[in-house]
Amino acid sequence: MALKAGDKAPDFEVSDQNGKTVKLSDFQGKKVVLYFYPQDNTPTCTVEACNLRDNYNTLKTKGYEVLGVSPDSAKKHTNFIKKFSLPFTLLADTDNKIIESYGLWAEKTTFGRSYMGVLRTTFIIDENGIIERVIDDVKSKEHAEQILG
Repeated sequence: MALKAGDKAPDFEVSDQNGKTVKLSDFQGKKVVLYFYPQDNTPTCTVEACNLRDNYNTLKTKGYEVLGVSPDSAKKHTNFIKKFSLPFTLLADTDNKIIESYGLWAEKTTFGRSYMGVLRTTFIIDENGIIERVIDDVKSKEHAEQILG
């Protein structure tokens, strides 16, 4: 079942890059950009993260908290954050529980090879935990503009 605008965003409890437990419900009363991406330090994921970094102050001014989710470990997230000076939290969904609860673990095909992976998707969640928008055609170089648009 695909999540859509108007649905309640599934809550989760997972560790961030520092090993601190983070729950979506911790952000009650705030708008959240919950973005899912396949892997730290890959070209497209890096462009997306750096676009969000470069527009982070604007996103914060508009009231958004930014949370990135991938199956990478906390250690990989820490290195990715340091390498690219990312100012937002990355969640280590190493068992794919969040990814699966948002319906984003699916079969993908690259160069004719099929494999299971994360569908690059962003959820804009309102102050009450309701999904306002789903961006499933993420343009990594313009992602902040997609969010703000």
